[in-house]
Amino acid sequence: MSESNNTPLLLRAARGEKVERTPVWMMRQAGRYMKIYRDLREKYPSFRDRSENPDLAIEISLQPWHAFKPDGVIMFSDILTPLPGMGIDFDIVESKGPQITDPIRTQAQVNAMTPFEPEECLPFIKTILNTLRDEVKNEGTVLGFVGAPWTLAAYAIEGKSSKNYAIIKNMAFSQPAILHSFLSNIADAIAKYVCYQIECGAQIIQMFDSWAGQLSPQDYDIFALPYQKRVIDQVKEKYPDFPLILYISGSAGVLERMGKTGVDIVSVDWSVDMLDAKKRLGKDIILQGNIDPGVLFGSHDFIKSRIIDTVKKVGDQGHILNLGHGVLVGTPEDNVRFFFETCKNVKSFL
Repeated sequence: MSESNNTPLLLRAARGEKVERTPVWMMRQAGRYMKIYRDLREKYPSFRDRSENPDLAIEISLQPWHAFKPDGVIMFSDILTPLPGMGIDFDIVESKGPQITDPIRTQAQVNAMTPFEPEECLPFIKTILNTLRDEVKNEGTVLGFVGAPWTLAAYAIEGKSSKNYAIIKNMAFSQPAILHSFLSNIADAIAKYVCYQIECGAQIIQMFDSWAGQLSPQDYDIFALPYQKRVIDQVKEKYPDFPLILYISGSAGVLERMGKTGVDIVSVDWSVDMLDAKKRLGKDIILQGNIDPGVLFGSHDFIKSRIIDTVKKVGDQGHILNLGHGVLVGTPEDNVRFFFETCKNVKSFL
């Protein structure tokens, strides 16, 4: 059997290999838009129970795999999952989002952080990823993910989601030494976490710096990029050929900077035209994205037209089809099914 037949399509594309068609998966493809997930949530209302109980997390991760057969199966988890292992506890409250028990505001709190040992504090991750690899086999690619240092710091310092990030920006601009110390600790922990996921069976890992788009390009260069790069450099030193994706929401102003982090793949949101993204990032960066999640509320003809437009702009090599953000709550499941089916057959429409 050839390497092409043995290695999943998405993984080959992520390695920069020539592939027979553009692979496709969706951010948040497991989640609240699916009735089967909502039914399970009724029975297990705690998000942390669902994401940290291996049986539940595996079941949820596989729900879209069984329903739609995407090319990638992403582990059901949360970017905040490693924080308790650093001594930062949190909960996720329905309709309110993450709540940090004791937000980081002082150097003393940074100094008191627990040394992060993922094997000890996150044993369920190994069970989840091992089982997903066994279930998916070589029919799809298993993805892991982590939060980037700036975004995890934003949650840990703000104490919750924010609209203006005033608390962390106050620290950044008035007490930068504290923030840099915290970001360094977070970056080293996240690098360990990425390596742990690789060792547990993840084949690609996406790093979400969801809130880095809230920074000016000048401040991105100070508070986000160096710490993204710190994570990536440590991982690449140990696993030089492992494919890494970077995603930022609202990335239009920092797109070229994302390409300088050392990642293999840049996930583009819908604020950037894919043809422009290709020109701005160059031929050495693989692109992922970037269909507006709202498109999935349109007609089938409209969904198909946007898929075709995206593929025509970026070409069928060096590209992974995805949304520009996660699937929205209320998205019709039949439209998700149609999206995947159309993506898999897009060459016949070109």
